Amino acid sequence: MKKFTYVITDEVGIHARPAGLLVKKAKELDSKVSISCNGKSADATKLMAVMSLGVKKGMTVEVSVSGGDEEKAAAEIEKFFQENF
Repeated sequence: MKKFTYVITDEVGIHARPAGLLVKKAKELDSKVSISCNGKSADATKLMAVMSLGVKKGMTVEVSVSGGDEEKAAAEIEKFFQENF
């Protein structure tokens, strides 16, 4: 399992448009991607679960990636966070 943390820099946090893109990206991967923040966790392939985390600017999320292509998947998801959040 690969993990990384990321501090959200987007002014409105994880909101609908980028969350939808994250879900789409996570569904393309063979690995399972989950996001944790403030003691709550969500499967990154489920939009409502991601949105229910209520992540705002300045909050730190922990992203976990596990599966067959976790090295590549973790790098792709981390790049996605840097470009979108």
